[in-house]
Amino acid sequence: MTTRLRHVAIASADPDNSVGFFTDVLGWTLAGKIDSRNARGYYVTDGHINIALLCFKNRPAAGMEFPEGYTGLHHIGFQCDDIAAVVERFENSGYAPRHDVNLAQGLGKNPAKDNAEYKMTGPENVMVDVSERGWAGTESFKGAPPAA
Repeated sequence: MTTRLRHVAIASADPDNSVGFFTDVLGWTLAGKIDSRNARGYYVTDGHINIALLCFKNRPAAGMEFPEGYTGLHHIGFQCDDIAAVVERFENSGYAPRHDVNLAQGLGKNPAKDNAEYKMTGPENVMVDVSERGWAGTESFKGAPPAA
């Protein structure tokens, strides 16, 4: 089973300014806007990959290893067909799950049913997430989960 890179998150001090680089300079499409208790920002896409430009509102949601006001690469996301199988392989790999971030963002409780993503730590301590549904603007996006 292969996972596909479909998402990159960049921590941005000013996502309102950063979004213009992707839309005006690179010609990407605005796929969405976020303003939650954890972050505000934008999702842009070229149709194959989604980039989130996020200004985190609290350190637990970003991950406590990131200092207040951090900017730069935050995490990368892979889409898969069977998140339970990927999570199981991950849990047997020796890398650390990101229970702190999953809990702060309300992720990972039942990633196949309730949540789009499950976050973990990959090589070189880069945060990685996996998703069955994918991300807005990508050709393989499966949309939001059905309402309970």
